[in-house]
Amino acid sequence: MSKEITSRAADYSQWYNDLILKGELADYSAVRGCMVIKPYGFALWENMRDALDKMFKDTGHVNAYFPLFVPKSLFEAEEKNAEGFAKECAIVTHYRLKNDPNNKGKLMVDPEAKLEEELIIRPTSEAIIWNTYKGWIQSYRDLPLLINQWANVVRWEMRTRLFLRTAEFLWQEGHTAHATKEEALEETVKMLNVYADFAENWMAVPVIKGVKSANERFAGAEDTYCIEALMQDGKALQAGTSHFLGQNFAKAFDVKFSDKENKLEYVWATSWGVSTRLIGALVMAHSDDQGLILPPRIAPLQVVIVPIYKGDDQKAVIDQKVNEISKELKAAGIRVKYDDNDNNRPGWKFAEYEMKGVPVRLAIGARDLEKNVVEIARRDTKEKMVVTLDGVAQYVQSLLEEIQQNMFNKAKTFRDEHITPANSWDEFEKLLDEKGGFVAAHWDGTSETEEAIKEKTKATIRCIPLDNEKEAGSCILTGKPSEQRVLFARAY
Repeated sequence: MSKEITSRAADYSQWYNDLILKGELADYSAVRGCMVIKPYGFALWENMRDALDKMFKDTGHVNAYFPLFVPKSLFEAEEKNAEGFAKECAIVTHYRLKNDPNNKGKLMVDPEAKLEEELIIRPTSEAIIWNTYKGWIQSYRDLPLLINQWANVVRWEMRTRLFLRTAEFLWQEGHTAHATKEEALEETVKMLNVYADFAENWMAVPVIKGVKSANERFAGAEDTYCIEALMQDGKALQAGTSHFLGQNFAKAFDVKFSDKENKLEYVWATSWGVSTRLIGALVMAHSDDQGLILPPRIAPLQVVIVPIYKGDDQKAVIDQKVNEISKELKAAGIRVKYDDNDNNRPGWKFAEYEMKGVPVRLAIGARDLEKNVVEIARRDTKEKMVVTLDGVAQYVQSLLEEIQQNMFNKAKTFRDEHITPANSWDEFEKLLDEKGGFVAAHWDGTSETEEAIKEKTKATIRCIPLDNEKEAGSCILTGKPSEQRVLFARAY
């Protein structure tokens, strides 16, 4: 496979695909609409998953697992949720194949093996989980119930965009039950803050925390909270959602509890999730025309060491020193690889690890050993420096933290420069077409106006920021009164 990368300026979409494929994060599969996550990409997802999993457990949540299949009758129980996902559902109708008598060597569906009830392959798990919770919750003593699951889901999608839009993807989904509305709302906001913390401090991606409009709300939720990120092409990407479900699912599945006064009440619910879509966000927020740029805290490899030598004697001496350096780095908790593969020249390796976004590269040769130094290159700025081998592990550790912070600062500067107010329709359209990013504009609060703006511009209300300031104004489209600006953008 050629390692040439299409530039962002020439074709942003192709640039993204090139990075995913040539950076060896994922590949297309034999199943239309689905992807194969390659080992390097899965290692990245594991690091993200492990960090999030710890954050969930630190906030009192536990993991469980629920079935992939949802009986159709359960799926239909919460009408808004069922209606919202109906067009994306894959359905199992039969449970067996048999030999086709009219076509030797081929199989056909056995008509006698039709299921009594069709099964939905989960697009989300509220239905199966709340049906289960009915048997787990009887008393206020059973609450709160704080459960998360790591799973795959299927939302039938034929327009494959690796990590961003696939029929099957990996995610986590939290589903919690509470005795009061206040507790459920507190949980919803708490998990939104966990997502924002992860995005900013692990992914180095700045996000805006907000509430979705009614049109953009999760099907079956009373309120959807979200974190919105901005990609380098000026498009927004929803990076995580946390839903206040009210008592909708409790009523649909008759989940009640006896309170302290022994009165039966419906429980209050939340659900929240992020997916492998975050990998797409990571790529588009940071990378350049030479390849991936990965934040050190979640990069599969944080440091790669490349030897430069002539002959086995030089290599043996370098090997000995690199083994010492590697032990120091590993002792400091740093993920390091020594690439002494002699099939490829150092220059090829430099380009390969630049493509893969490894944050720090060490190059060491015989002359470097004589001088007790090593050349260090950082991926984010491409700066090179020569440093002493004494205390190199501590230097690299500090450098990784510096890179992490620098990546966040750069992305935040870009994001902040692309939040622009619009005070007229012409200005609104011009900003969307020429600058992109978030456009802060007044909206009259109606679904009809929101839909009209979407039809005219393909821009949606990404969120109403939680820290929004009230400001009297006129709707960008209708001129009707508005009490605050909301953030519009074209989005993935």
